[in-house]
Amino acid sequence: MISVTRRLEFDAGHRIPDHRSQCRNLHGHRYVLEVTLEGDVADAPGASHNGMLMDFSEIKAIAKRHIVDPWDHAFLVYRDDAAVRGFLDTLPGHKTVVLDCIPTAENLARVIFAALAPHYHGHYGAQLRLSRVRLYETPNCWADCSG
Repeated sequence: MISVTRRLEFDAGHRIPDHRSQCRNLHGHRYVLEVTLEGDVADAPGASHNGMLMDFSEIKAIAKRHIVDPWDHAFLVYRDDAAVRGFLDTLPGHKTVVLDCIPTAENLARVIFAALAPHYHGHYGAQLRLSRVRLYETPNCWADCSG
């Protein structure tokens, strides 16, 4: 097995409603997302993907379509955070992503993994699978979700 990783970035706001420090306030991050795939290198002479697990541009396109584009410059809010949801509803056309979990780095990594895993599975017949999502909330703090 071999692995490849594609890195993407997006900006989003959130808050951790029950947190005892400043993270309970509305704030934002420059998130960095690493998508790591694992599998066998394709042996497909003449095919564009010969010698690869998956083309890096395709890894990026899938992650952008399902996570980065919907979440970039959005506010990631927990569905039960009524005060913030009510406030966001007063902003016409505001980009809001409602989540079933508190938007901690750990939970976001888990949500991302679940959303992306089916889209990478089995490409090129090379036993390809999503092996890890790493989400940096800051340059020094991140969460990993592996499958």
